[in-house]
Amino acid sequence: MTLDQHLRDEAPTKRDPAVRDLPLAPPGKMGPPPEYDALQRECPMASVRLPVGDGQGWFLSRYDDVRSVLADPRLVRPTVQNWPPPPAPSPRPGPDLVTMMELEGPRHTALRRALADVFSVKAVRAHQHRIREQADRLLDAVAAGGQPGELVRGFTEPFPLLVMCDLVGIPYDEREHFVPLADAPFNALLGLDDARRATAPVHEYATELIERKRREPAEDILTDLVRRRDAGELTDEDVITFGLSMLLTGHRTSAVFLTNAVLLLLTEPEQFVGVRATGEVSSSAVEELLRYLPVMNAEVILQVTEDVELCGRTVAAGETVLPSIAAANRDETVFPDAGRLDLTRVRNPHLAFGRGAHNCVGAHLGRAQLKVGLEALLARFPSLHLTVDEDELAWDDEATPKAPLALPVGW
Repeated sequence: MTLDQHLRDEAPTKRDPAVRDLPLAPPGKMGPPPEYDALQRECPMASVRLPVGDGQGWFLSRYDDVRSVLADPRLVRPTVQNWPPPPAPSPRPGPDLVTMMELEGPRHTALRRALADVFSVKAVRAHQHRIREQADRLLDAVAAGGQPGELVRGFTEPFPLLVMCDLVGIPYDEREHFVPLADAPFNALLGLDDARRATAPVHEYATELIERKRREPAEDILTDLVRRRDAGELTDEDVITFGLSMLLTGHRTSAVFLTNAVLLLLTEPEQFVGVRATGEVSSSAVEELLRYLPVMNAEVILQVTEDVELCGRTVAAGETVLPSIAAANRDETVFPDAGRLDLTRVRNPHLAFGRGAHNCVGAHLGRAQLKVGLEALLARFPSLHLTVDEDELAWDDEATPKAPLALPVGW
């Protein structure tokens, strides 16, 4: 579950001066928030206000602390129905949306095992030519539209969605239907109860899609999981969980990473001289972009299931912890000159894909999308440039994984 998915218009009712505001990037900038350095030096575990009601949580900014809690089974991710916790037990207004990030125990292990081969390095490499064809098709459409073009709606948003749909088996031509369904439970304009009731339509779509795969099998991941369910390896809910994972989060983070990477390409061209010269985005460049781009600021929400010791303090069961992956990836004790983009950086143990049992199952696919997307863009438009000043770009400043809303370009 991501923090931006729970932004609400409700203001906190209490203002404890010992509790800080959640560190956010300045308006109109991707970040990182300027507070990172001071927090890592002076307050690596800070009490922060959550932008929902009067909730508070522990914001972790140091690499070692973030790395530790991401793999700690005593801290789990709540579902949209369970966070923020209701003040008193109440009937659920809609079905729970359990993705792979919230799934625990033997069911999670069985589902990860079923997906290991299809998301492996080998499988993604074998699929890479198909990913390039999809990128080229979208960029051809951008070119056909004439100058100036717009890359967010034309390329960086639809590209990860198209790749995910093709591989998983979700009909891309139904995106105008399922994307709003997937967005609705996290819509900041809805009240909390209405947003929770909105879980039903997307759950129903995922269930119906899986039944379709049973009636009309294809060469895709969902069909394979249905076969495994019929063989007794998985349950119906396991397959639905995977479908919901893809619908809700399977493409969004990749789109934000790619959009911000393209922005860097356009605004810091000196960093990409080697890439432009060779036409190739090296593995070290991909890893450095994943580390440097501050996408995962407060995207991970964990609830403590039993008392734990963190940073010399006891954190009680039921409290909330926010490990900031973006802050950890800028920790100078791990990444020398961490605030500088170095596409040739050799040692790069970043945490962009998490760690432990719930590390991102699609990490290799995410890397391939970033690499292929940038390579296809440079091959198609070698003289790509912004047609407006960087300061004129519009941003969604209410979201924690920030990216420009549009990238008007010429070539």
